[in-house]
Amino acid sequence: MRDDIIIYTDGASSGNPGPGGYGVVLKSGAHRLEKSEGFRLTTNNRMELLAVIVGLEALKKPGSNVTVYTDSKYVADAVEKGWVFQWESKHFKKKKNPDLWIRFLDIYRKHKVKFVWIKGHNNDPENELCDMMAVEASRSRVLLEDEGYIPEAEENDLF
Repeated sequence: MRDDIIIYTDGASSGNPGPGGYGVVLKSGAHRLEKSEGFRLTTNNRMELLAVIVGLEALKKPGSNVTVYTDSKYVADAVEKGWVFQWESKHFKKKKNPDLWIRFLDIYRKHKVKFVWIKGHNNDPENELCDMMAVEASRSRVLLEDEGYIPEAEENDLF
């Protein structure tokens, strides 16, 4: 019998947009993996969603039972309330972060995933760790380019 996998995620952005980062903790039985990365210019919602994507992409076995704990209503509600599937059916027209949502749906469909929303900064040790990792990553001396980020002013000019 395979162990279920628990993923804790958090994203951060100093300024919105601004430098940002994500933190992820994956747990299964005695196994544990922590991941984080920082970006020069991004948004909080992009980092929240990217944290979930990175967590799911780290899984090696398709069909895993996964519970994702996130303090992001944006991510949890989009999936649990089915909004992202409606957005997808309309090709994400006038929706933010389509690049990440498409990437999310690809990996999401390879597993059995449920989301649990938890209140941020509520003394949940793993959520607090993810928050600390995300903030630390956003302050790193080496920040990556969030290639999918489109500033809002430019986003309106695309269509």
